[in-house]
Amino acid sequence: MVRLYLFAEGRSEQTFANTVLTPHLACRKVYLYKPVLIANARKKQRTNRGGGGNFHAMQNDINRFLKQHSGRDAFFTSMIDLYALHKEFPGVEEAQKFAQNPYKRVRVLEKSWAQKTGDPRFIPHIQLHEYEAYLFADISILSNFYPEEKHAIDQLQENSKLFETPELIDDGQDTAPSKRISKQIARYGSDKATVGVQAASRIGLAKIGCKCPHFSEWLTKLECLGAQSGA
Repeated sequence: MVRLYLFAEGRSEQTFANTVLTPHLACRKVYLYKPVLIANARKKQRTNRGGGGNFHAMQNDINRFLKQHSGRDAFFTSMIDLYALHKEFPGVEEAQKFAQNPYKRVRVLEKSWAQKTGDPRFIPHIQLHEYEAYLFADISILSNFYPEEKHAIDQLQENSKLFETPELIDDGQDTAPSKRISKQIARYGSDKATVGVQAASRIGLAKIGCKCPHFSEWLTKLECLGAQSGA
């Protein structure tokens, strides 16, 4: 069994990885350690975590983990958002050439990040465009948590039909996936760390992967780690 360390941007990603990804990957001989919130600053020998807004703090955090866990059976990955990505992120200028093609854009960024890190054990993953996109794989699931919001959820379903995949829902300040949900269901803003994860869990990895190809590619890479390492 190989070891996998995951850097999460926020509580939703951290909880999703811990409760949904961990048992799934364990069946494939990949042991996911408790996911950690990515660093956003380091002051007076103390690391502030969550948000992923500072690339240098984030990269230094990853580098520390790579040095601390040097075994060939240790791998590292991430769940950070393309939405509001730090301006000093590697590959930003090159990726901007593909502003109209989010899939190419995110692959350029992930490749640049991997090259910057310089360790093949690091498998960068940048979410298109944020965690809430996964809920649009079956947004009707929110009716289990907000039965009184049928009209709002129906509206979200209609909105989702405008996009080929949930991952293509744009990253506008008012139209990103989480903003769309909160606009229709005000309570979601304060519920997202719990409801968001429970909803994604009920939707399931199979459906999320079917509707979200970039997520599916990443999950497949993680699933294959056990076999590749001869675990």
